[in-house]
Amino acid sequence: MLSKTMNTGRLSFLVILLLMLLSIFQSIGCAATISYSGSADHDYSASIIWAGLKRSYTIHIGNSYDQSRPTPLVVVLHGGGGTGKGMVKLTGFNAIADRENFIVVYPNGVENHWNDGRGIQRYRTQVENIDDVGFISALVDRLSDELNIDAKRIYVTGISNGGMMSHRLGCELSQKIAAICPVASNIPVNMASAWEPSRPVSVLIINGTDDPLVPWGGGDIRFGRAKLGEVLSVADTVKFWVGKNRCALSPAITQVQDKDPADGTKVRKESYGGCRHGAEVVLYAIEGGGHTWPGGLQYLPESIIGRTSREFNASEVIWQFFKEHPVE
Repeated sequence: MLSKTMNTGRLSFLVILLLMLLSIFQSIGCAATISYSGSADHDYSASIIWAGLKRSYTIHIGNSYDQSRPTPLVVVLHGGGGTGKGMVKLTGFNAIADRENFIVVYPNGVENHWNDGRGIQRYRTQVENIDDVGFISALVDRLSDELNIDAKRIYVTGISNGGMMSHRLGCELSQKIAAICPVASNIPVNMASAWEPSRPVSVLIINGTDDPLVPWGGGDIRFGRAKLGEVLSVADTVKFWVGKNRCALSPAITQVQDKDPADGTKVRKESYGGCRHGAEVVLYAIEGGGHTWPGGLQYLPESIIGRTSREFNASEVIWQFFKEHPVE
């Protein structure tokens, strides 16, 4: 009788242990399966479970994709309050992906925001310290399982909150990412001393000198009366990456041709070479530019976000930079 009771107790313990393991397994998202549902234009909506949350994204796979050939992946991150689908319209990356044969994915932040490390008590993703680095890492892994992704050509870009998240991913996920391009964003002050990339990451920074939200000279991010964290200046953000990549301290400076004198902007390019392992740090300083995507949509009035430069197409420049900077 005692033996039967002990066996029953042991069985109950094993069942409880199994249920606990299943719960943990599902909470970290490993059991998730991507289910694509899309249209003839090769745009798909999909999701995975990560850390107990359903995380969604849009992915564009061009008709030139060949499963037998490793293909670059570009991760595009929306700004605060935005969406992945909104970035499809803002950037025009899909047409470039079709022409240049790369895959582009547009993830969505929790309640339309990313945990970029500012620690502000306004958005759920930062209040709860949601692991967006882990989510992007899991998404890259899942796409690499489903598709033939070139592990040496995985890139990240984004604007504003998505740009700051790009900085964070370049530091905390450097083992997977070859290059980043943050647009209209600087490094959060409270993260600058904490970030230490495990390997050199090429960085293209695009910022406007007249950005009314993310200040060129650093300080508080403001939207109306709201203060949304503090960032380094553009100069100190560039200095951060030049130091981490051990680049030459003196840049090569060129003036980008003024293609549209009526847009109120000019562009200065600063290139820092001599970095470890072939990395490079480049700044596109948009004189007169605002909190915008150059060559993209003027998504809000100039009175709110400033001018959109028409001197160059940011998406084309970003892809060219990415194309030239695989992992070496």
